[in-house]
Amino acid sequence: MPSLSKKTLIVFDLDGTLAPTKSPLEPDMSRTLSALLAQKKVAVIGGGTYRQFRRQFISRLDCPRGLLKNLFIFPTTATAFYRYDKGWKNVYAHTLSKDEKQKVRKAVVDVFKKVGYVPPKKIYGKTLEDRGSQMSYSFLGQDVVAKLGKKGVRLKEEWTKKNTPLKLKIAGMLQKKLPELEVHAAGFTTIDITKQGIDKAYGVRQIEKYLRIPIRDMVFIGDALYPGGNDAAAKKTGVRTIPTSGPKETIRIIEKILKS
Repeated sequence: MPSLSKKTLIVFDLDGTLAPTKSPLEPDMSRTLSALLAQKKVAVIGGGTYRQFRRQFISRLDCPRGLLKNLFIFPTTATAFYRYDKGWKNVYAHTLSKDEKQKVRKAVVDVFKKVGYVPPKKIYGKTLEDRGSQMSYSFLGQDVVAKLGKKGVRLKEEWTKKNTPLKLKIAGMLQKKLPELEVHAAGFTTIDITKQGIDKAYGVRQIEKYLRIPIRDMVFIGDALYPGGNDAAAKKTGVRTIPTSGPKETIRIIEKILKS
């Protein structure tokens, strides 16, 4: 991977890139990221809440506390930003208004009625979750992995294989009903709705703004950089991108960066 040694910042997607969907960071990934933080600055962007980041990523990252100054967290598709300074501190959060959230709730009901969508008989937790700066609809429920573990991951993967066209259709219809907001067919079984203009490109630009690191000095690694994938928008910024098939390949990519 030529020229990667010159990159100042490595930007990662979370679910499907650093960890399986909504699942804890594995020990081998933790060790690899710790080694990377000793050499580079690292930013992580994901659709989950800060609370989800804490549970899934931060609490599982075993590295010297002094290295956390090189780690930057951008939950809910970078509508919030946290950095470490004697503890994790919120830098900004762009929340949706009550009116915007109510419009989202109504649009979901209307679109599902129009397409004749029938939810699965078994749902795990809330389907539509208020994440403050983002509304997220999960077709199997927000807690399917928390409650079922690896079985929940498999259920999400199976649902995705069968229902991705349906998810994309629903996301498109929601976007038409919510032109003042941004709708993303994110992750395996989720649709995220944020303020307009919020996507991974926005996240990369926020990183550039707040960390004062030029985009040319970054690389973005994600599992959904293909057309229509929720990481693909990052390409609009001109950032160098590296696709990954999952956490195991991500570890190999990081090891190549470290060796470069």
